[in-house]
Amino acid sequence: MILQSIILVAGLLLLVKGADWLVDGASVLAKKHKISDLAIGLTIVAFGTSAPELVVNTVASMGGYPDIVFGNVIGSNNFNLFIILGIAGLITPLAVQSSSVWKEIPFSLFAAFVLLILVNNYFLFENPGLSLVDGLILLVLFVAFLYYVFTQLKSEPNAEIIEQKDYSNMKIWGLILIGLAGLVIGGKLVVDNAVAMAQSLGVSEKIIGLTIVAAGTSLPELATSVVASMRKNNDIAIGNIIGSNIFNIFLILGVSSMISPLNFNLAFNTDIYILIGGTLFLLLAMFTGKKKTLDRWEAALLLISYLGYTTYLVSLEV
Repeated sequence: MILQSIILVAGLLLLVKGADWLVDGASVLAKKHKISDLAIGLTIVAFGTSAPELVVNTVASMGGYPDIVFGNVIGSNNFNLFIILGIAGLITPLAVQSSSVWKEIPFSLFAAFVLLILVNNYFLFENPGLSLVDGLILLVLFVAFLYYVFTQLKSEPNAEIIEQKDYSNMKIWGLILIGLAGLVIGGKLVVDNAVAMAQSLGVSEKIIGLTIVAAGTSLPELATSVVASMRKNNDIAIGNIIGSNIFNIFLILGVSSMISPLNFNLAFNTDIYILIGGTLFLLLAMFTGKKKTLDRWEAALLLISYLGYTTYLVSLEV
């Protein structure tokens, strides 16, 4: 247990440093090619920080652990939305671009509704779950999202330019690739050791997926968004979370169900409802208080509400 704890801490440190390098390289890349920080956050950074979820879900799908697959994605999305945006918003109020208010956040909400409909098979007389066809639908929607980002956001101006660095292309891509490697390796170290510790305590696969695995694979998003928030780079902080949530549903669940059809535990519906409710709250927050901004009190509500729910969830297992 002591050795596992040491390795887990080492993984956390690797995640934080990897996030630092990734944000640094991605931000410079965005400015150098006149691409908005939001577009980079929604794509390169979002994909990079979603890599641990992809690795974990691929292994879980191949091993026949659907509760880990769904728990990881749904739990990670809720962790991203409530915990990470909550912490980032407490560090500094997060100003959001108009495109995020009217397009990206609604797209994330749409993704959650699509997931709810597909896994429950409301219109088909089949057992709840994701089939190969469902996986294909999710991947097509993912491609549509990427098309939107690259066609609509390339011309978006940078909302804020805090510092202008002049790195060579080799250094930029070196930072991004090393950062991604640090995130993936660090995420795996954290998840492997956290799961082993949780299993030794007799915690169920569903709870492990929703809490330990979800939190572990979301640590890259946490590290990246916190670093971006401290640097006042709101577009990376916001784009990373919205992009990661869309990636998790469309890409990661799409790939997972293409590897093997997934049976769905109806108990996860509550967590999908929470995801939908949280995304609706984020959208409404853009029109309350300071417009197009996640204020500190709104961030605090996100954080407190999910901590309360998670405490309740874990208490049911004890």
